[in-house]
Amino acid sequence: MKISQILLWSFCVTAWNLGGLQAQTADSTQAPGATDDEDFSMYDEVGFADQSARRYCSPKIEGLSPAKLISIGYDFQAGYNLNAGAFQSIGGQNWGEDSARVLNSRGIRLGFNIPVISRTNLVWQMGANYWEQRYAMEGLNGAPLASPHPLLQTLSENGLRTMGINTTLFKPLDDRRFLLFQGSADLNGNFSPLGLMPLKYLKYSAALVYGIRPNEKKQWGLGLARTYRVGELNYIPVFLFNWTDASNKWGTEILFPARAHVRYTINPRNMLFGGFELEGQSYRLWNNAGTSSFALRNDDLEIRRGEIRLRALYEFSVKDFVWLSLQAGYRINYRYAVDRLEGGREIYRAFGLLSDAPYVMENNLSNPLYFNISLNLVSP
Repeated sequence: MKISQILLWSFCVTAWNLGGLQAQTADSTQAPGATDDEDFSMYDEVGFADQSARRYCSPKIEGLSPAKLISIGYDFQAGYNLNAGAFQSIGGQNWGEDSARVLNSRGIRLGFNIPVISRTNLVWQMGANYWEQRYAMEGLNGAPLASPHPLLQTLSENGLRTMGINTTLFKPLDDRRFLLFQGSADLNGNFSPLGLMPLKYLKYSAALVYGIRPNEKKQWGLGLARTYRVGELNYIPVFLFNWTDASNKWGTEILFPARAHVRYTINPRNMLFGGFELEGQSYRLWNNAGTSSFALRNDDLEIRRGEIRLRALYEFSVKDFVWLSLQAGYRINYRYAVDRLEGGREIYRAFGLLSDAPYVMENNLSNPLYFNISLNLVSP
């Protein structure tokens, strides 16, 4: 390179540097390299782009028991007494009190919960269930065998079943607050698996909870539920409280009054629980009462069945995501009355606050021990 070229290149570099220094001195607020007519609005969002990436709270907390995606179980209640009350049918037939010794009641329980949407800002699941309860009775007392009490007869021959669909929707509002919705539609009655009742007898339940997740070990919330868990329709407040202690050993899993459990974690693959759950539904008496000529469906009768289950559970991983659940406890009868629909509509009592209408049939069950076992495929 010639000396003249070298000098020219050095002069240009020096002039460029001096020009930049003068520009900074003249206007220290101007961006380096910017021209006078440049649109500075293009830099307004610089440093704030991450505001669009909102943070949402998770539906889970640390230490919570795994959610069951597929469940295959068997429920067994030991022997107890069933006393059926007197009642009069619409056709004028009168039935006196009767009783039977139930040797056991048992049935399979199937449940499915499949994720539909699983995103940070929305979690949606759909599910289905099938439960049955069959009654093995020792004998029918106080009535001729040719014409036993129709309630005892239909329970002995048909049992009770429930089948339906359900959905759960978890919608986080931000990194602390969320909405939880659960809904179900169930067909309940003394129908046979191959002879379903009309869909007009579906029962609908729902719950909506507004919750807060202050940290990774606690979530709580308050809401309202439309439920049949005590056997008849009620609207009740609900309280959610899931919590795990600092050592990940103790915790709670509560959706009161439906269920409440204290959890002890032996290790992440072995958990113990103690607490209670309310079970129940309103069952349409659809099938005829066996050898009796009395047709239950003509009287618009429904069993208001509700029970409290005090129980202990042990859940553990058999292999990977396959878990076994063992539970044993004491079943306390809360209600087993029979009601008649008025004009096709059920009586809304609101725990006796809105209506003091008597039940058509007052029944009573003694309280047995019960056992339940299920094999479950759980979520990761």
